[in-house]
Amino acid sequence: MPYYEYHCGTNGRTLEVRHGMNERLATWGEVAGRSGVDMGDTPEDTPVERLMSVPAPVTGSSRDTGFQGCGGGCACVPSN
Repeated sequence: MPYYEYHCGTNGRTLEVRHGMNERLATWGEVAGRSGVDMGDTPEDTPVERLMSVPAPVTGSSRDTGFQGCGGGCACVPSN
């Protein structure tokens, strides 16, 4: 599953969430819940915007089971 970045204009936060390509999150409550962060004072029904992002190159063999980078959006991949 790919990672997507969602931005909340109300609180100014951008969060990275992993989900299927056919799914789209629409509210801060959905994004915060999926990413495991505290919603803070932002109402859960606050709309969010999915940002355009560049696919991260993942290197390794076909035995790799998933991307395990830092989650900061920098496309890093840990060394084995």
